[in-house]
Amino acid sequence: MRVLAIDTALANCAAAVLDDGAETACFEACAEEIGRGHAEALMDMIGEVMAETSTAFADLDRVVVTVGPGSFTGLRVGLSVARGFGLVLGKPVVGITTLAAIARSAAPHDGGAPILVALTGKGDEVYCQEFDADGFPASQAAVRSLQDLAGDLPEQIRFAGSAAYKIVDGLGLPRERVLSINGFPGIRDVAELGLTADPVVSSPSPLYLRPPDAKPQTRGRIERQ
Repeated sequence: MRVLAIDTALANCAAAVLDDGAETACFEACAEEIGRGHAEALMDMIGEVMAETSTAFADLDRVVVTVGPGSFTGLRVGLSVARGFGLVLGKPVVGITTLAAIARSAAPHDGGAPILVALTGKGDEVYCQEFDADGFPASQAAVRSLQDLAGDLPEQIRFAGSAAYKIVDGLGLPRERVLSINGFPGIRDVAELGLTADPVVSSPSPLYLRPPDAKPQTRGRIERQ
């Protein structure tokens, strides 16, 4: 299967082509930590990886895209491009969460304690989800405060993600429990998860764990008759 993977959910902007059907898996990626400007950078990255792998869009079997948690603007860019390709090509589009991709990279596969993947939120909040030692989800993604986590974490749980040290320091836990502090997923992890994801279950819909800060303007509105 040959997939095009796209990630614009967080500070990184990345695209990759992964083909697991070759004798040696073919993988080509272009990525840059840019913070903003995903819309301007993404199409060039896609063009680059498609050219480097001599892949025509018709050769793709599916498109993979990160669905969050992440920035509202970044998610819209990636999802719009992925859905557009899927519609034009008539190919399935699957969504992969940033938390799952980070867990895949950090998972030690040692049969040990679970992992809490956590991304930095506002104040003492984090966007997090628990995974087992093999990187498989063990809970639903949620917004949690440090106070909330303090009384609800499994014993010896380990941590990954940009908020890992924020949690262990805030709760007085050993720093040795931190497996990774990646603030965004690796595009290869996104692509590999996308190879086996079920399009029916893993839809390309944004995973918003909290409402946007911007609210519709109410002053000066004209009532409809």
